[in-house]
Amino acid sequence: MHEEKIVIGAETKYPLNGILSIPIQTGGLFPAVVLVHGSGPLNMDEKIGNNYPFKDLAEGLSKKGIAVLRYDKRTFIYGKEMRDRPELSVKEEVIEDAILASALLRKDSRIDSERIFIIGHSMGGMLSPRIDAEGGNYTGLIIMGGSTRKLEDVIIEQNNEVLKSLNRFLQVIAGKQIAKLSFKLENIYNMSDEEAKSTLVLGKYSRAYYFKEMGEHPLSDYLSPLNKPMLILQGDKDFHVSIEKDFNQYKELLKEKQNVTFKLYHNLNHLFMPFIYGKIQKARKEYKVAQHIDEQVINDISDWILSLA
Repeated sequence: MHEEKIVIGAETKYPLNGILSIPIQTGGLFPAVVLVHGSGPLNMDEKIGNNYPFKDLAEGLSKKGIAVLRYDKRTFIYGKEMRDRPELSVKEEVIEDAILASALLRKDSRIDSERIFIIGHSMGGMLSPRIDAEGGNYTGLIIMGGSTRKLEDVIIEQNNEVLKSLNRFLQVIAGKQIAKLSFKLENIYNMSDEEAKSTLVLGKYSRAYYFKEMGEHPLSDYLSPLNKPMLILQGDKDFHVSIEKDFNQYKELLKEKQNVTFKLYHNLNHLFMPFIYGKIQKARKEYKVAQHIDEQVINDISDWILSLA
C-alpha cells in the first residue's frame, strides 16, 4: 500500500487531517472503508494507550486490496472549542465528518463509489446506522464492539462494575456518586433542549444535551428500515459492552434480516486484541500493553467486503 495525506472538510470551519491508504495493486477500482472512532478525543490511528487499532485496520485491509480512510476526530483537534459549545452533540463531533469522508471517497477516481463501507468502532459503531441514514449512504456497515443501548446506560453499568472492586468504605462513597449521576441521566429526557444545554452531568464539560440528543435518535429507528449488508463483530472479553445486552441484542433487532453476519471472537477485548486482565477496573493497564488487532478479524472484514464485490 501507499499512504496519502488528505483533509476532511477542507472548506469547513473544522478541517481535519487524515490518511488515505491505497492498495498497490493496479487495474480496476478499489472498494473502500471509512473508519469512525469510539468515544473521546482520538487521533486518526485511534490511539488508546499504546495501541493503534485504526492504523492496524488501515494497514491490514489495504494489503487485501481495500482502500482505507482514517482521520483525526474533531474533538481531538478542536477539543477546547468543542467543549465550550453547549449545543455539542454527536452530530458535530462525529456524524458530519464521517459523511464528509464518504463524500471525499466518492470523488476519488480510484475508488469504486458503489463499494464504500463504514467501519464504526465502539460509539462509532453505535452511530454507524445513523451516519448512513443522514448522508453517508454506504454500501454496507461494519460494527465493531458497538452497543444497542443508550450511551448513559452503558456508562452507568461500567461505573457499577468498577464499584464492585472497591472496598466497603469506598463503595459507600462511590455508590452515592453513581446514584447521583444516574438520577441526572434519567432526568435528561424531561428537560427542554435549552435546559439540557446548560446542565452539566459529567465533569466540567459534559452536558445533558449531548446525551439527550443522542438518546432521542435510538438505534432501533435506524436499524429497522436498514436493508444493507451488515457485519457485527465483538470480542467475548470486551468489558465495555456486553454479549447479552449488546451482541445478542443486535441479533434480536436484526433477526428478520437475511444479509447480516455476526462474529464473536474468543479471548479478544474491546480493541479486538488479546485480552490481558479482562476487567474494566484494569482498562488503563490493559491498554498500556502494545498489541495489534487479531489477524483473523482483519481477514474476516476483508473477506466480507470482497464477497460483496
